[in-house]
Amino acid sequence: MVVISLNEASNIDDALGSVDWADEIVVVDSGSVDDTLERARRHTDRVSHHTWTGYGAQKDHATRLASHDWVLSIDADEQVSPELATEIKSVLEHEPPHGGYRIPRMTRYLGTWIRTTDWYPDYQLRLYDRRKAHWSNDSVHESVHVDGSIGTLTQDIHHHPYRDLSDHVETINRYTSLAAEQLRDNGRRARLLELLLLPAGAFVRNYLLHRGCLQGASGLLVSLMNSYYVFLKYAKLRELAGRRSDER
Repeated sequence: MVVISLNEASNIDDALGSVDWADEIVVVDSGSVDDTLERARRHTDRVSHHTWTGYGAQKDHATRLASHDWVLSIDADEQVSPELATEIKSVLEHEPPHGGYRIPRMTRYLGTWIRTTDWYPDYQLRLYDRRKAHWSNDSVHESVHVDGSIGTLTQDIHHHPYRDLSDHVETINRYTSLAAEQLRDNGRRARLLELLLLPAGAFVRNYLLHRGCLQGASGLLVSLMNSYYVFLKYAKLRELAGRRSDER
């Protein structure tokens, strides 16, 4: 099992405690100034420092440090449910038929488990044969690319991404800046009509099509925040295009 960290003292104990059944736990830290490292060493002696090189590159580095070819990668704000642990051990008991496995992820938000919107099942490819897999170099929302077939597990990773609404807003601000830069680098432009239609479409998809309306205030908030994410990403993309024009 591998995990990357940076100032994750509030999460790391729960994350590593949920995988204490693993053959080994590898933690790669990029410079924590809280007590993340001390807490991590309570669970494993495989704790090391690696200067930040980007999400995907950092996770590839952690993967290379593992002693086994089959790797489970989780984020520091995630936990492996007991049911998922049992399922993973069953899959790895014999040679798996696939090169990697997607895992459903369920998020805890403002005291509620979100089982609707874009947030569920939110499949993440986290169990993989490192001989056939590598992480993407995306600035944000990095993912594993597998050379071969991909299976799907049924039990959940538990996700605890935000302390509160303010933390959620701060994260959206940070991630949309990265996402806008990535879109710009890929040659995308944000048209005015997209600023109107894409956020509205995201809200309809989350709240109606993906049944956020069934989860009361929590479903509404998630739908609105996901729509806001889309709006801010494309608004920042337009801002970047404007800066480029001013520099010419």
